Amino acid sequence: MKVAVIGAGSTYTPELVEGLARERERLAIDDVVLHDIDAERRDVVGGLAKRMLDAAGYEGSLELTDDLARAVDGASYVLVQIRVGGQQARLGDETIPLACGCIGQETTGAGGFAKAFRTVPVVLEIADEVRQRAADDAWIVDFTNPVGIVTRALLDAGHRAVGLCNVAIGFQRSIARMLEVAPERILIDQVGLNHLTWIRRVLLDGDDVLPALLADHGDVLAEHVNIPRRVLDLLGVVPSYYLHYFYAHDEVLREQLDGVPRAAAVMEIERGLLELYRDPALTTKPALLEQRGGAFYSEAATGLITALTAGDGAVHVVDIRNGETVEGLAADDVIEVPARIERGGPEPLPQPAVAPELLGLMQHVAAYERLTAEAAVTGDLATARKALLTHPLIGQDALVESLLEPLLDRRDTPLHTHVEGAPA
Repeated sequence: MKVAVIGAGSTYTPELVEGLARERERLAIDDVVLHDIDAERRDVVGGLAKRMLDAAGYEGSLELTDDLARAVDGASYVLVQIRVGGQQARLGDETIPLACGCIGQETTGAGGFAKAFRTVPVVLEIADEVRQRAADDAWIVDFTNPVGIVTRALLDAGHRAVGLCNVAIGFQRSIARMLEVAPERILIDQVGLNHLTWIRRVLLDGDDVLPALLADHGDVLAEHVNIPRRVLDLLGVVPSYYLHYFYAHDEVLREQLDGVPRAAAVMEIERGLLELYRDPALTTKPALLEQRGGAFYSEAATGLITALTAGDGAVHVVDIRNGETVEGLAADDVIEVPARIERGGPEPLPQPAVAPELLGLMQHVAAYERLTAEAAVTGDLATARKALLTHPLIGQDALVESLLEPLLDRRDTPLHTHVEGAPA
């Protein structure tokens, strides 16, 4: 089996390589290709990856390349973890909206729109190469943010693709620690869109323990998602961290205006990581990587690949077409829900009707995602304006007019590079 990683210059790649090495017997991987067009990052990260695989006893081949066609040729899985324009582009996504009085965040709101607009065309170029050269039954697994919009664009174009985020597995692990049980006994039953989800059940060996969890650990959960405990109690669910941009909009905006952009902090962390990765004696991922975010990224990725290979019906939270799963959303919307992974792909678990206080926001953002995906593919500025006007964190004509040009007219941003990974 051949696995190709596109955007392998990412500082996350050692975590992914660790996961592939751990699962190499179940996955029978004999060819790993790490692709990136940034030669320095590719060589530094690839060097550590090779040392890690050697230390784990991996006997297959490892290739580093900037040749996309060569990377995906014959691949069974193509993992896409790119960041078009790198952290410098992210810094713009996080600061340009602030100047207009909007929240600056790389996947939510105006910043997420800008990221999608420049990212979707590049991902579709990669996917076209996969269609031509990869194995007939190859899967594209997308970690590239904004995952929901990117996955939608891939599916709209007819690609065999599934989106993946680490939020659900992060909840699974933290809740397992709270309950002092093995993570495998916990199933997170959430509903929503990527970065816009609510946990409605937590199944421990098949029994829902969410009410008891909220009663006994509500304060910890509220702190974890940065949303007041009273909101969790009112809704009877656990929102994802990204809901605090909606539920505490004004407070978040004030904090961002007074604070340091996350992109600036990440740039500093990455400089330190790359320096550590250059150490020829290093054969394990360094502790500093935990500060980069993306916890349990490798477990989510390798678990999904293993399940797709075996088709064993294991349940994973993924980004897929809605179909008839969530009443009130269109069939072609992309949702993030638990699904059984069969040989033919993910089959979403049934979802009961969604309460109006959740569904309303979900419908609102789903409409924005539809328009943004279309705008990113066509480049049509009228559709781009409609997308921004539709987003609940923007939604005013004056803001749209002040945002659109600075978000899209970024001549200093190398739009057609994919140099740095971006798991959710």
